[in-house]
Order: sequence, then C-alpha cells, then structure tokens
Amino acid sequence: MLLKQLLKGLRYQVVQGTLHVEVADIFYDSRKVTPGGLFVCIVGTQRDSHDYAADVVEKGAAVLVIQHDLAPGVLESMPNVTVLKFDNTRYAMAMLSAAYFGHPADEMTMIGVTGTKGKTTTTHMIRSVLTAAGHKTGMIGTNGVYYPGHHYDLNNTTPESYELQKILRQLADAGCAACVMEVSSQGLMMDRVAGIHYRVGVFTNLYPDHIGPGEHASFEEYRSWKGQLFQRCDIGVVNADDENTEALLEGHTCELITYGIDKPADYRASQEYRLLRNKTMLGVEFTLTEPDGHTLDVQVGMPGRFSIYNALATIGVGKALGLADEPIHQGLRDTVVKGRVELVPISHHFTILIDYAHNEAATESLMETLKAYNPHRMVVVFGCGGNRSKLRRYGMGEVCSRMADFLILTEDNNRFEKVEDIIADIKEGIAKGNPDVPYVEIPDRLDALHYAIDHAEEGDLIAVIGKGHEAYRDREGVKTPFLERELIEEYAAEKGID
Repeated sequence: MLLKQLLKGLRYQVVQGTLHVEVADIFYDSRKVTPGGLFVCIVGTQRDSHDYAADVVEKGAAVLVIQHDLAPGVLESMPNVTVLKFDNTRYAMAMLSAAYFGHPADEMTMIGVTGTKGKTTTTHMIRSVLTAAGHKTGMIGTNGVYYPGHHYDLNNTTPESYELQKILRQLADAGCAACVMEVSSQGLMMDRVAGIHYRVGVFTNLYPDHIGPGEHASFEEYRSWKGQLFQRCDIGVVNADDENTEALLEGHTCELITYGIDKPADYRASQEYRLLRNKTMLGVEFTLTEPDGHTLDVQVGMPGRFSIYNALATIGVGKALGLADEPIHQGLRDTVVKGRVELVPISHHFTILIDYAHNEAATESLMETLKAYNPHRMVVVFGCGGNRSKLRRYGMGEVCSRMADFLILTEDNNRFEKVEDIIADIKEGIAKGNPDVPYVEIPDRLDALHYAIDHAEEGDLIAVIGKGHEAYRDREGVKTPFLERELIEEYAAEKGID
C-alpha cells in the first residue's frame, strides 16, 4: 500500500524522503523486519527501539516512524529511507495498522469490556447471546481469539495494535457482524485500541491491580485509563453498585445504561437468588426488573453472585443492541467459559468442575461460591506452580484446608522445581489453616484426577483448580499436552460413569 494512503488524517513531520513509497508491511519488532517494510520505533519500558533504526534499514526497511531524534550520524547513514516523526509512535502504529488492514473495526459492531474482574466471562456471555440471536461473532481476550470454526491463543489480553487490527481483519473477512473484546487498561494506555470506536462499552468492576513499575503509577491513574473506553463508545453499560463508577465515568461522552443488585439501576437483579445444580448446570436464577418495571426470571449457567453481575452487563448490552429476550436468556443459560468454573458433566451423582483459580484470593472466592450449593463434600484437587512465590503455596494451602472437606495435593506447572518440594510448602499452609483436614498426596496430576473420580461420593462437588483453560503441563521447562476437561471426559467414558 502507498505510504501516502496510510497517512490520511494523521499529523506528522516528514524528516526526509517521499510519501510515494510502497509499504509492504508494518513492523515494531526489529527481528521481524523484511524488505519494503515500515518500522515503528517504540519507546518502551525496558528498551527504546530507536536504537535499532540502522539495523532495520540494513534489513530493508523502507520507512521509519520515529518519536524522537535518532542518534548522531544515524539519519545521515540512510539517505534513501523515508523518515516520519510523530508525537506518539504507539498511537501512530495503531492508526497506520488500522489503515493498512482497511479499518476492519468499521465493518463490525464493536463491543468492548473493561474492568478488573469478570471481563473474560462477560465477553463469553455476550458472544453466546449474540450467537443465539443469529449474529456471527468474533471474540478477543484472555482466552484467545474465537470466530466460527477457529480459535488460537494470545500473549496479551488486548494485543498490540498491529496484531489487533490483523485479527479484526480476519474476523471481518470471515463474515463476523460483531466483535466483542476485552479492553485492558494497558490496551488503552498504550494505544493498542486507538482508532477503534465501540458501539457499546461495558464496565464490570474495579479493584487495585496492575499498579507498579511498567504499569500504572496509582489506582487513580488505573481507573482513569479504564474510563477512557467511555469516551470512545456510543453506549456505556456500567455497574451501578461499584463505588468507582462515578469517578471512572468522569468526562464520558456516551449514553449510559446501568445495572446492579444493591442500588437503583436500569436493569436490576433481586438480592435473593436461587441455586441451580444438576448434571449439566451449576448456576443461578434471579428475578430481573427492567426499566419499565416489568419483571422476569433469568437463569445463568454459571454459579455465584458475580455471575449475576456478568449476566446483568450482558443483558444491558443485548438491550442496547435491540436483541429480543429469548436469545438473551438462551445465551446466558448456555454460556461456557473454558477454565472458568467450567462444569464437566460426567455424572448425575457428583459434580466436577475446572477453574483457573491459582492464588489465595481467587481460590477463597471460588470456595465461598461453591460451598453455597451445600455439597456432601467439598473436594479440591490442586497444586502450585514451580519457580513462583512460596507465599502463594502457603496461602492456597491455608484457604483450601479451611474451606474444603478433602484435599488432593498434586502438581501444577512444576517448571524446574520438584513437585514434592512444592507440596511440602502447601502442607505448611495447611498446618496453619486446618491441620486436621484429610488429604492425599498424588504427585502426577492425571493420577490425581483419576483418584478424585474413583473416590467421588454421592453429592460431592469436586473443584480441580489452578490450570483452568491451559492445554499443557510444564515439567522441567518441557510443555506436553494436558487438557483437563478432555482427560476427565475420557476417563469417565472408560469407567462407564453416569
């Protein structure tokens, strides 16, 4: 594509060269540059890729995009290269990438979800609802990229702008009418989503997170960047119960739809809800009050109060997009999020699920949610990752011993540590929490899964936690296939469990 076409509507300075040059591709990683490419120099937290300008030109880069002057003599060494200067090269990369891929976001209904917790589940719920309504939908987030017939993983919740625009082009070309994506604070702050306008933006909740070197300087800054989404969307669907909502929405330019349980809201759930548990569902049912006062019962195929909030956000999105009630309710009943309180329906006699909880706080929240279902026994299968803080092991051991009835201690991703050493640390936490809790040690995780199934009792609720959606097991730095849902289903079929 001609460079001049990529630059339409952008402010820049031509340092040298011509705009009448063909751009073969866009790069920000100096190792990947190929002849005819445009290289964007990024000032990062660890390194400044302006330092690699001469290297990428030697590899054949035809255009350089810079944010500050190059080192003395570098510019003079590349007289045939076009050099453009922008105030912010991250923003420039986002806009250039959007143009390079033909502004794919403009071809779809864009829905962005931000917040500290619940982004992944809420995006899955929204996708499920849109699919039930007959809309071909793509999804981008923590669990990767999904569109009909395709799925692959990502390194970041919100990918770098070039990758993001490339993905959006894939979705548009596949015929997706809508795209729902997680929008992280980093994605907003680092201009990964610059140039994308959302039909609907969603706010789930806010807690202190991502604060520190290389991330956000303070909680207030973190909140402010989250709030940027609501200056880039037409309709904002926001949590009325969260104490940060008002401050987060400062300067918003969108129409607002509110949801909640405790405070007045456009879409409000009853404070009392009903628990649903059978072979195919571990969920909740609540009464929804709509803006006109009409009430109706809503079932969600995921457990806990937090699932009600995610469902309310999804209902708000559905209503904002003019969807009918039936696909909204069907989508909420049918939602499955890989590795997030994911039921594996193998038996009428006990319940087994997998979840990504791998720290003390997440595990305690999960246990509180599951114990509300009053199982015969709360059984937890877990380990902890190797080459990670021992404090996590102590915390996991303590909370599981306090809240569960039986523990099966096993491996997680051991990496370069011995599983026996990791389990020993977990047992220190158990001694602090409830030393009397019964447990077994089964170092091999597959054996541990088999043991849990073989020794399940009527009415048990078995939580297999720590790995969730991960499809591998890491031993001594070697990753081998290990997808827990499939392994559980295969063993149940082999044993003839019903």
